[in-house]
Amino acid sequence: MRVRGAERRRIEPRATRYAVTSRPEGRPTALRRRRGALIPTIVIVVVLAVGFVIFSGVYTDVLWFQQLGYLQVFLRQNAIRAAVFLVAGLVMAGAVYGVMRAAYRARPVYAPDPSSHDTMARYQEQLEPVRRIVMAAVPIVFGLFAGAAAGSQWQKAALFFNQVAFGVQDPQFHLDISFYTMTLPFLGTVVGFLLGVVVIAGIAGVLTHYLYGSIRISESGVYMARAAQLHLAISGAALLLLIAVNFWLDRYSAVFDSSGRVSGALFTDVNAVIPTKAILAVAAAIVAVLFIVAAVIGRWRLPLIGTAMLVITGILAGGVYPWVIQQVQVRPSEQSAEAPYLERNINSTRSAYGLDKVQVQDYKATTDATQGALRQDAQTTASIRLLDPTLVSPTFQQLEQYRPYYQFAPSLNVDRYSVNGKTQDTVIAVRELNSQGLSPSQQSWYNNHIVYTHGYGVVAAYGNTATVDGKPVFMESSIPSTGVLGNDSTYQPRIYFGEYSPDYSIVGGPAGTQPREQDKPQGSAGDTQYTFSGNGGPNVGNIFNKLMYAMKFQSTDLLFSDGVNQDSQILYDRNPRDRVQKVAPYLTIDGNAYPAVIDGRVKWIVDGYTTSQYYPYSQQQQLQQITADSQTAAGRASQLPQATVNYIRNSVKATVDAYDGSVTLYAWDDQDPMLKAWQKVFPSTVKPISDMSAGLISHVRYPEDLFKVQRELLTRYHVTDPGDFYKNNDVWSVPNDPTVKSGGVKQPPYYMTLQMPGQQTPSFQLTSSFIPQTVEGGSSREVMYGYLAADSNAGSKSGVKGNDYGKLTLLKLPTDTSVPGPGQVQNTFNSDTNVSQALNLLRQGASEVLNGNLLTLPVGGGLLYVQPVYVKSTGSTSYPTLQRVLVAFGDKIGFAPTLDKALDDLFGGNSGAKAGDSGNNGQAGASPSPQPSAGTGTSKTAQTDLQAALQDASQAIKDGQAALAAGNFAAYGDAQQKLSAAVQRAMDAEAKIAGSGGSPSGSSTASPAPTPTPSK
Repeated sequence: MRVRGAERRRIEPRATRYAVTSRPEGRPTALRRRRGALIPTIVIVVVLAVGFVIFSGVYTDVLWFQQLGYLQVFLRQNAIRAAVFLVAGLVMAGAVYGVMRAAYRARPVYAPDPSSHDTMARYQEQLEPVRRIVMAAVPIVFGLFAGAAAGSQWQKAALFFNQVAFGVQDPQFHLDISFYTMTLPFLGTVVGFLLGVVVIAGIAGVLTHYLYGSIRISESGVYMARAAQLHLAISGAALLLLIAVNFWLDRYSAVFDSSGRVSGALFTDVNAVIPTKAILAVAAAIVAVLFIVAAVIGRWRLPLIGTAMLVITGILAGGVYPWVIQQVQVRPSEQSAEAPYLERNINSTRSAYGLDKVQVQDYKATTDATQGALRQDAQTTASIRLLDPTLVSPTFQQLEQYRPYYQFAPSLNVDRYSVNGKTQDTVIAVRELNSQGLSPSQQSWYNNHIVYTHGYGVVAAYGNTATVDGKPVFMESSIPSTGVLGNDSTYQPRIYFGEYSPDYSIVGGPAGTQPREQDKPQGSAGDTQYTFSGNGGPNVGNIFNKLMYAMKFQSTDLLFSDGVNQDSQILYDRNPRDRVQKVAPYLTIDGNAYPAVIDGRVKWIVDGYTTSQYYPYSQQQQLQQITADSQTAAGRASQLPQATVNYIRNSVKATVDAYDGSVTLYAWDDQDPMLKAWQKVFPSTVKPISDMSAGLISHVRYPEDLFKVQRELLTRYHVTDPGDFYKNNDVWSVPNDPTVKSGGVKQPPYYMTLQMPGQQTPSFQLTSSFIPQTVEGGSSREVMYGYLAADSNAGSKSGVKGNDYGKLTLLKLPTDTSVPGPGQVQNTFNSDTNVSQALNLLRQGASEVLNGNLLTLPVGGGLLYVQPVYVKSTGSTSYPTLQRVLVAFGDKIGFAPTLDKALDDLFGGNSGAKAGDSGNNGQAGASPSPQPSAGTGTSKTAQTDLQAALQDASQAIKDGQAALAAGNFAAYGDAQQKLSAAVQRAMDAEAKIAGSGGSPSGSSTASPAPTPTPSK
């Protein structure tokens, strides 16, 4: 009764205060009610808004995948992700809730003592009103975080439950490779997750025990109730059992460990690390049993001693013992000790990267350029590509743009087409839409998304020739499209899906309605309008879909515009690489998609890779790093992701229709176990190779990024003897691109039609060079050590892959022969006095000289280098034109307006073969040549005239500079007139020299020692 009286005395003053207030009691109560209703309303509105945004994203994704025919990919991917999320979330939340609930129910109960100053009692009192909420919210929060983290590992779960055997065993444990690529990663993830669950749940239980008094810390020590002891014992046992499993699995992980000299389990790993991890696994399991025993008998001495011994054993066996083995047994005889394991690494790496079937040939390259040396390589010589796809994009732009709202990619693509029964290397591009080309007054939502929706047509040029003034010779051009590839009636020229398409466009409409889309220009007749008639995107004709996409793209115009009708479709995610990545999320996509005219359609061909980082003993590589070159550095090609791999296959070829965006996946490597597993996950999404048409197969290329990965590995793994591999005395490097002024970036591989030594006929190849190892900060001779070519001829039969497609041929040059590498050749070109004089003259009038790609070809019994030289004048409408061709063989160079003439000069006046530009008769350039050697008759007179003209031009330049410095503009004008006249006389003299069979090129003898290039 006294307690109740005290309570009454404490309450009465509050009641009195409320009673004597001067305000009506109703107003504060109503205000509190209004405030109480407002906050939940705001929360509900925010939750509904967020939920609506999330729903709109999911709903539009469903429409996108459904329209494309890959809805099962979206559903299965998200079902797997959701299942992993749900299981992981429930396990984490259940464990945390279970231990918190058990700790609360096992709390000691004390009679309330008002005089007590126990801090924990006050915390309990304050927590009690929200205890149920806290005990539910804490597990839910941890469950959500755990589920989200686990959901990101959905691919490991998918592979584990759908794995396919490789049929190959690892050399250490003799298990199928699928155990390492599909089972072990999943088990490791599960064990790691459960370790997190045990730790988090254990901490939550300890805190709950402490809060409710089962664990107390005082001056006399730590008090633990029986329930708390049992909780710690079970948590410790579970943790140690998981640690034991983790130790056991770590034994297998040693076979792709990359901390040693090479990847894989080496001598110390096999003889020390793997056995000690097995011992530690058993020891951890024994200590776990001791914890369970302690929970039963209540004695903690044995588990504590066992834990201490486990830690000591881990330090000694896991660290000290392997170090001793490494220092005592391995280091004194490392080469012989590691030889068997290096051999494992070599064999596994070559197998995992597709290098085990490389055909190695010794190529004793000559450096003597003799007459007729190219006679046996006439077909290769006729196909040598002169157009540099990285330089002629502005040329295509100026000659074939037609309207400012069209554009070409900064780097064009190299393909091949059959013209009159002959395969012809082709530089090809599509005329894509450029919405930034519209004037500011045209930049409205309606124009950007309703009117300007697509590009138009394919533009292609012969790769091996140019016009007399250095422009491309087009095989397909103009609007409407005309050329050997077809016209507007034989193929669909409209480009709705490309690398530079707008983020989204609204297209389509009922039959008979007025077209709204800007179509092909018609000159004086005006531009035509068009209505999209394909099935390219989800329908936005109903109000609900409009609302969903208005939310997705945050556009009210889309919701209210009269340009959106009942049959409208919305096109988005239009980049070919992005579309393939979305429908095949398990693939790594090559950085370069290229267009081709196939069966009456323009289709983008995209290469997809299956990869893994868990292939036993295979060397790990960082994809983005080893595929970087001058093209990725300049932004002309997309970079691969920062992923670590040690297994890669070009398992999928994909096409994206440039008109309707349809995506088709083909199983190019249908024997790849990784692809087979993913086909079980997403059945019926990848078509067999038998469904590929002859037109498609004829345009399949060997993918660039795969080739770059392989060539990087071959810098070391061309050596197959473990002893030589250990010595590291025959390591190669990929040369830097000598045409890049900044330097330090690798030369990209080049596509070209080429007949490799031993081949019967030329084939479309992807090629690269090797030089001695270059070390950062060091120096080395840049001479040729190797040459790699990948056969890219996939054939021309429906559903049949060419027998030689993908064959890698490696030419090994003798190290005692100094065959110049790309850097040396470029330096020779730049330092040759005759070449420099001619190029400086080409630079007059502020023109810029651009060195094209430096191609290397194994012809004539040696290595031939070919480099086109372009000239670009000043002004916004200027573009590069091919003016000269540089060639080199051994220590000799040639320089002429055409490749055909340059080769003749290089090989003693007769190369023995004709180049593709032989019909230009030496007239491709419009500027004077360097100072030539004396001829006879008309040629001798012309030579004298040319030399005089060059001297007059040089003097005119000096006079003009002096006049400009003195401010005498009249004298400067006179000097410019004299310069123009001298240049014209030089051009006339050069024409006479070429017409009389003289040599307007540079020296074809041994080039002089390098000298500084004359200043501009």
